[in-house]
Amino acid sequence: MPKSYNGDVPPSKSSRAREGPIPRGPYNTESIDDYLKAIWELGGAEEARVTSNALAQHLGIRAASVTGMLQKLAAQQPPFVKYEKHHGARLTAAGKMRALEVLRHHRLLERFLHDVLDYSWDEVHDEAERLEHFISERLEDRIAAKLGDPETDPHGHLIPERNGAIPAREEVLLSQWACGIPAVISSVSDRDAAALREMTRLGLKPGVAIMVETGTRNASLRVKIGDRRDAVRLSHELAFGIWVIAGRAH
Repeated sequence: MPKSYNGDVPPSKSSRAREGPIPRGPYNTESIDDYLKAIWELGGAEEARVTSNALAQHLGIRAASVTGMLQKLAAQQPPFVKYEKHHGARLTAAGKMRALEVLRHHRLLERFLHDVLDYSWDEVHDEAERLEHFISERLEDRIAAKLGDPETDPHGHLIPERNGAIPAREEVLLSQWACGIPAVISSVSDRDAAALREMTRLGLKPGVAIMVETGTRNASLRVKIGDRRDAVRLSHELAFGIWVIAGRAH
């Protein structure tokens, strides 16, 4: 079962490789980069249409402002999105190229801040958001080389390759995972610092084994984490920011 969008964090990540140079149109600004990245994250591997309301919620702005920007992005040459009123928007090839480049910047920066500058994983998202628009391709390459071309950021999200390719990975929300079946945490939401601190306290990080125990799911999930003998209860809010894949930790 592929990862589905939960309104807060990126969905399942897969894409075809981008080709050709990154388009530099008249609307290629910080704001535009944020829109393109958000559409890619919300649209998922299926590249589904993303509504203005979903974008407004994700970006924290008014829906009317979103509609105006989508119209501009669809009208420029080359267009970054295909937009239909009342039906939402999806990225064009040019828009997807740019979105994946910005996403690569963001996730490499998160890894650099975490591994080299000793930022905690609940601090790196906001810092990377501020820096992702401004690093050069040369600096991007230097960061990637310094880190040994990492495959994931500190939260387990896949980093697009230099050419824009990003492998498919089937992930399922922990809240939807079957009881009694061993799993491994593959990625977690990076958008709530308090939730990340709670995950740290509980030992919930990518690569950790986890299993949902049989029982009610109304208010919380009872799970076993790693080698701990005692199960713990996770709120649905916390479980909704954790994705898993089948298997056992190595």
